[in-house]
Amino acid sequence: MLTKDEILRSGDNDKIWQKYCGFLDLSLREFMEIQEHLLLDEIEMVTQSPLGKKIMKVVNPRSVEEFRQLVPLTTYDDYASYLGNCQEDALAEKPCYWAHTSGKTGFFKWVPYTLGSLGRLADDTISAFILSAAMRKGEVHIHEGVKVVHNLPPPPYTSGIIFLVVAQRISFQAFPPLEKSAGMQFQERIEEGFRMALSAGLDFAGSLGVVLVKVGESFSQLGRTTKLFRLALHPMAVFRLLRAIVKSRLAKRPMLPKDIWRVKGLVCGGTDTFIYREQIVHYWGVQPLDIYVATETGFIAMQGWNKKGMTFMPYSNFYEFIPEAEWLKSREDSSYQPATVLLSEVKEGKLYELVITNFHGMPFLRYRLGDLIRISSLKDDEIGVNLPQMVFQRRGDDIIDIAGFARLDEKTIWQAIQNSSIPYEDWTARKEYRQSNPILRIYLELKENRDSKEVERLIDEQLRTLDTDYNDMRNMIELKPIVVSLLSKGTFHRYLQEKETAGFDLAHLKPAHVNAPDAVIDDLRRLSQGS
Repeated sequence: MLTKDEILRSGDNDKIWQKYCGFLDLSLREFMEIQEHLLLDEIEMVTQSPLGKKIMKVVNPRSVEEFRQLVPLTTYDDYASYLGNCQEDALAEKPCYWAHTSGKTGFFKWVPYTLGSLGRLADDTISAFILSAAMRKGEVHIHEGVKVVHNLPPPPYTSGIIFLVVAQRISFQAFPPLEKSAGMQFQERIEEGFRMALSAGLDFAGSLGVVLVKVGESFSQLGRTTKLFRLALHPMAVFRLLRAIVKSRLAKRPMLPKDIWRVKGLVCGGTDTFIYREQIVHYWGVQPLDIYVATETGFIAMQGWNKKGMTFMPYSNFYEFIPEAEWLKSREDSSYQPATVLLSEVKEGKLYELVITNFHGMPFLRYRLGDLIRISSLKDDEIGVNLPQMVFQRRGDDIIDIAGFARLDEKTIWQAIQNSSIPYEDWTARKEYRQSNPILRIYLELKENRDSKEVERLIDEQLRTLDTDYNDMRNMIELKPIVVSLLSKGTFHRYLQEKETAGFDLAHLKPAHVNAPDAVIDDLRRLSQGS
């Protein structure tokens, strides 16, 4: 159980800002000193635990350099025999919560959260809400009693645990109430949260970006339909809606959420926030704050008050970075151990795979998260941040992430195509965007003539059966992400012949089924059109 924060209760904005947003003032040297100190503490904590001994091969590194030299890079497979069964006696510290995220083909990755890590999770969340509402350094608009709509997945997802631990730090009004929301369906939780906000008002929202857009679209249609909220109106809700109608009519446009509420801040998770940014601003009137959070790590980075690049947070994980060339070598040879660099060594504009080591007794050591990030700049002169700035680029594995919720792998997509009973030659799929919405585009060569819309419907039905997260996403936000581009007969055969003639080795004669690069897709399109 965490304790209430007396600094937040004090109302001293200078102290609140320093505690929660002071990481933005760190020099690179100070950042690295914090990282080194916390890493050595972590090594001391986990070195005698059964899981720690397994990962570290019974060595006891005495410096950052020794740690990086002696401890191998790891993936979840190295931990699964312990964490998959929630074996608490194998851990350095007894966890307070077990969180999970979706792995491949419905396999859950279970992650233990210690008391120390929960404290960081709560504090970093408060940092995000402070920065989401700030227009300048030192500006604080969070206080006890603020009204927050939350529509992220509930516990045991980390997003649900976040709000439980924040409530232990600071008292706030959650819409819907935390004790009630866990038993609700996702769509029901969205409806109830904004229905309550119509009556009580709204200060902040924690949400997936796509949900804020869908809610904005629904309010713009209010008056023609009340489908989303099934309104049973409180007098204050009626007042807010009537006032919003007047505002929208004076502006000669449909009613928008910003006509109803003057929201202080929006905090958005998910990898697609940047795609929805303009739409969110249009509907809600404020820039969303983008955060980078993973179940295995807690908070990794977040934007500053200017809502541009994200700054790494030093208190939850030690960071290493696999340069793109090394990452590519490891993809070609799974036994290859790629070299890493530290934050003090990254280069502007370069792509890296992120490697983390948890602090606070958490289990992951030199863990390959599977994410690719780009260092957009080495500092942010606009707001005086002297730390490297990052943007999330993409997943580094064969996962296709749709709207930050459904994560589809090659096996699931392949099974859906197979189960549709459509005779096909071959396929490749990747994430693309259409009208600012994320889509799963499947480039498919059939053995018989079929209508692409029919094919989309059949594959969509199979994915809903095979993948619960995909089905939940379809039910929750009514996003229809499947787009099928039919290739002419013989396209994949012509591709193979062309690459073989060009001297490509055997491993590269066939396009990857998932996340093929632009050049491969361009070749397939060209060969299909030239048939």
